[in-house]
Formats: sequence, C-alpha cells, structure tokens
Amino acid sequence: MEFYIFRLFCFVVVAVFIFHDSCYSDKAGYYSFMKDATIAPKLSHFDYIVIGGGTAGCALAATLSQNATILVLERGGSPYDNPTATDINNFVNTLLNITPNSWTQLFISQDGVFNSRARVLGGGTVINAGFYSRAEDDFVAEAGWDSDEVEAAYEWVEKKVVFQPKVKGWQSAFRDGLLEAGVTPYNGFTYEHIYGTKIGGTIIDENGRRHTAANLLEYANPNKIAVYLHASVHKILFTTKESPKPKAKGVIFRDANGVFHTAKLVDQDAMNEVILSAGAIASPQLLMLSGVGPRSHLAAHGVNPIILDHPMVGKGMGDNPMNPVLVLSPKPVEVSLVQIAGIPHFGSYIEGLSGLSLSISLTHSFFNGVLNLLNEIKLPTKTLSNFFKSLDFRFNVTAQAGGMVMKVYGPLSRGHLELRNTNPDDNPSVTFNYYQEPEDLNNCVKGLSALIKVIDSKGYSKYKFPGVTGRGLLDLILLLPNNLRPRHITSTFDLKQFCKDTVMTLYHYHGGCQVGKVVDNDYKVLGIDGLRVIDASTFLKTPGTNPQATIMMLGRYMGQKILRERAASQGNEEETTKIEL
Repeated sequence: MEFYIFRLFCFVVVAVFIFHDSCYSDKAGYYSFMKDATIAPKLSHFDYIVIGGGTAGCALAATLSQNATILVLERGGSPYDNPTATDINNFVNTLLNITPNSWTQLFISQDGVFNSRARVLGGGTVINAGFYSRAEDDFVAEAGWDSDEVEAAYEWVEKKVVFQPKVKGWQSAFRDGLLEAGVTPYNGFTYEHIYGTKIGGTIIDENGRRHTAANLLEYANPNKIAVYLHASVHKILFTTKESPKPKAKGVIFRDANGVFHTAKLVDQDAMNEVILSAGAIASPQLLMLSGVGPRSHLAAHGVNPIILDHPMVGKGMGDNPMNPVLVLSPKPVEVSLVQIAGIPHFGSYIEGLSGLSLSISLTHSFFNGVLNLLNEIKLPTKTLSNFFKSLDFRFNVTAQAGGMVMKVYGPLSRGHLELRNTNPDDNPSVTFNYYQEPEDLNNCVKGLSALIKVIDSKGYSKYKFPGVTGRGLLDLILLLPNNLRPRHITSTFDLKQFCKDTVMTLYHYHGGCQVGKVVDNDYKVLGIDGLRVIDASTFLKTPGTNPQATIMMLGRYMGQKILRERAASQGNEEETTKIEL
C-alpha cells in the first residue's frame, strides 16, 4: 500500500505542477456589473457580445466598454467567491477540483492525455502556474501586429496584474543548474523572450495572492458593461437573407436554472459584433454548434441550420507536449510556482516549481471524475479503476520536492477537434497527435538531455538526495500513471520512446480557428459578417515560453483596434485620436 500511495503522490504532484499560464484583489471586490445570469432579462441588446470572460475576453471587454456597450457571457462563476482557492498554497487543490461547479473542467484527449479547461471569470489565469513572459519578436512580426501598440498593450496588462517574483532557495538552485547545464547567458529579470536563463514575471504577488485577467475589468466603464456569470452560450444567431453573407446578430444562452435568454446586437447595420473569446476548445465547438463548420460533420450531429460550410473549423489543434521530472529534496523547500525559464537555442523550454501541497480528499474526487469521463468517451478504465479503488487514506500532503518540466516549442504536430454531441457544456473530441512530427520528438530529447544536466549539476545538488541522478528520476516517471498511454519501455535508455510514453500537457492548447484558415488577420470569421474570434484558438503556435501574457495583450490590442475602426466609421476623428493615445 505504501508503494501505491507514493505512486499516487508523485503522480498528483507531477500532473499539476505546471498549468501555465490566477484571481483576488482587495480593491476589486464584487464589480457592480457582475451578476448571475439568472437575473438576466429574457431579451437584451448590446453593441458587442463577448462570449467568454477568460484570459482574452476580460481584456477585450474592458477596452471595448470605453466607447460601446458590452455584454460578457461567462459559463463559470467568479474567482472572488472563494479568494482562498486562489492563494498560492491551494494551487494544486484548485486545479484538481473537478466537481460540477468547480473552476476546472477535466477533459481527456483522444491521445490519452489528461487536460483541463477553466470555467471561471478570468479563465486559465485563475488556475495556472502564474508565469508571465511576452512573445518572441518573430511571433509579433509573423502575426502582423504593430510593435508599438503591442508594447503599450502589454504594459496596460502589466500595470494591473504582473509582479517581479522574489527568488528564494529552490528557484535559485534551479537557476544555477540551468546555467551550469549551458542554458546561457543569464538575463536576470525580464518580461522579454530572450535565449538563456531568465527570471520572468508572475501574476502571484508577494503575499501569495493571484491577480488574474478578471482584475483587468477594473479598467472597464461600469456604465457600459454587463458580465453574466453561469451563462452557457448554446448558439450564435445569424441573419442570412438581408445581406450577401451570413451576419451574426446575437446569441442564445442558458442560466444555471436552465432558463434560456437571448442577447442581440443593437443595430445590424452598424459595426456591432459578436466576438468569440471562449478559448481553443469552446470557440471552434461553438462555431460548429452554431452551424459554422464542416458540413458533413455538422449534418451527422443534426446541427440545423448549417449556416456555412467551413471545413477548417476545428483543424490545426496543437498542444505543447510536456515531460516532467519530480525531485524529492533532503531539505525543506519554499512554495513557489514558475519563476524562472531556461530558453535554449533548440526548440524546447525548461521550467520548475517547488513545495506544493494537496488534499487527498480532492485527489479522490479527481480520480472519480477521471473514471466517469473515461466511461463517457469509451476509453479503457479497468486497470486505473482497480488502482484508484485500492486507495483508502485521508490526510494532507506537503511536497518536500521540486519539479521540473521540459516543454517542446511550437509544436509542429497537429490534430483536430470534432463534436461529440450537441451539448456545449460537454467536452468535444480532441486529438493533438503529440510527437507525431520528428522535429518535435528531437526537441524533446534535447530538452530532456538538458534537464538531466540541470539535476546533475553542482548548483542544484543540495536539493536532491546523494546518489540520485537525473536519468534515474526519469526512470521513476515510467512507474507513474501520468497518462493513459501504453508503456513501451522500462528505462530511459530510449529517450524518444520515453517522450512518447510519458507525455503530458502544459495546458497550452491552441488552434481550431486559425488565422488564414478560419479567421482573417483582423480575426473576422471568413465568409461571415459581424463575427470575430479573439483568443488562443487563432494561434498557429504558442507565443514565448507561456501564452497568458500574449493572450491578455491580444484582447487589449484588438479592443483598441476595433474601437478605432468604430470611431472612424462614425466620422469621429477626435475619438479616434483619443483611443490611439
């Protein structure tokens, strides 16, 4: 039994020690415009309807509210309802809590990898590991963004939610190990994406409190914004007869009591829009449920009417593969989330955290949720079921350990998303095809080789037991049920097979509504008027080491651009100048 407990403990720590890319603020309190959807009118009208109050949606809505009326529809609750859950010490428990009304929704990809979706105002920033790092210059250039406006948008975000972390013992040793392993030069503290080892920003303040995208709503004009919580959008509505192309005109959403409401755009002839910011899973899913997607697939699921045959919706799904190492420490370690990143010249990144705690009662809840989900999606459950049922213990655990992960840049490997049913609250079927492309696999091997050097370095030696090696710790991972994939090896002699067998997610999934395939460079859905997608589903790859900084920036950047277009269309040159400033 002790061996199984140890295996479970290691698995839980490994499975959660990096959800990248947070929400409590003393001065924020409950915003006056934040209300439960049960009190929403049956019919309402707004200039813009933003579907999803997440990492991009909060920044976008706060910006648009300066010169237009905005409705934000968030399927989850408020992070302000439980400030304790956003404390750094509860990171693991919050991420693993997958009860029906929790902030985290578990999903398992068809690849057999556990993943999580946020369902809370602030999105992934409420449940991630907090690291804040900007996109690389090449990413900005390839996106066609104006670099000065990007800089201003980043700064707008950083003033509200980002801090410089205080680097202590374990993180200092991790930094020294990276430098000794050749991940140089040392760049100190910076938000920028620079080759070498750096200290990045964090959305966790010095008191261990998390500041999230929801805090960006402090910028909003309270007289022009409404945020409805527990509002599950079921369909986008379109006008199909009055214009050459279908045009979005509103949405239908359901509240927690099961009552349906309709929200419409104020004026169909103006520049008013519905904007999807529901994330890489829900945005392509909602397009399909609204009749925009591959015709044959929609017809097979009884979606009616089919508004537009859009074969690229749901295509190009990517998720950065991650392979972890857990290092038990002979001495106490501080509680820290991600503060330092190693950025080698090859295509992978190395990060770490330490000293997390978890509640065993929540792990039981997590594993029960896993089994229920496996039954729903018809993946094998017998072995895991017997393992979980054999566990019968109740106590809390604090990890005297550190964890390191290797994340592959890109990735080049791509998959797809399809409907499983027509319920927007259920997970669609998602396949990421981890390590399908040889370059991704080669970058994994290079990254793991560097990670082994970090663990074996003199700089890190005081935080591992004598005689423990990086290669030996990788062997330990092969014993853990960190995914549902079959094991083909029993040692790390073959690092390529190790990458495939032990792959996990870094929760940086993206794609499904990619620029140039589903949306244009202004994020307008191709073939449809009055509808944009502004979130990570539009990305061709993830920016920098961690995407949350750039996703929040994108919300602000596009909000400014939309307001300038709006002012210009109304002939208001004075307002256009004000927005640019």
